[in-house]
Amino acid sequence: MRNQFIAQLDELNIKLLKMGAMVQEIIEAATRALTAQDIGLAKQVYIMDDKIDELELEIETECMKLIALQQPMAKDLRVIGSILKIITDLERMGDHAVNIAKVTLEIGDEPFIKPLIDIPRMAKLTQDMVNKSLDAFVKSDIALAMEVAKDDDEVDLIYEKIYTELINKMIDNRQLVKQATNLIFIGRFLERIADHATNIGERVIYMVTGELQQIN
Repeated sequence: MRNQFIAQLDELNIKLLKMGAMVQEIIEAATRALTAQDIGLAKQVYIMDDKIDELELEIETECMKLIALQQPMAKDLRVIGSILKIITDLERMGDHAVNIAKVTLEIGDEPFIKPLIDIPRMAKLTQDMVNKSLDAFVKSDIALAMEVAKDDDEVDLIYEKIYTELINKMIDNRQLVKQATNLIFIGRFLERIADHATNIGERVIYMVTGELQQIN
């Protein structure tokens, strides 16, 4: 029974990592659609999100079956509980990527009011945070989980820079208000994705130690 439980848990971990990879891909696709003003790719993001939602439901169902049939205790139960929490954060990251795609569709082929430099930087950082947080989960690595919080601080700083620049542009020229507001929204969506990655880091620490603590 124990060997069967471990095998099922390993399978859940594999599916969780697959979901994480899909989230990294959807963040990249949403950002690329924005920077290239690729309407077709922006629409593709919706399809990608549907697949993430399907995998979330599959993992959740298997977690509940595992709890019901194996009745895990202590650390094993924390691991399964952590998986359930993590897939929720991953699913919400996908939703934020869809929000970016929505803004991209709204902007369309309208010329950007400023070169998009910081937004792609934020997106790459958030992708790396997702990867790092899931790596921490697989390795039960508290130190690595803590690093995610440091990355989140950098994302916050970039967002503050974007916000300040765009607010100033709106003050200087009211005709830029609509697009500037949309770009601020995109920065906010990326900042929220980073927050969800930080949540995963916190969940890893709980899984390992049994103590809930904020790392940012």
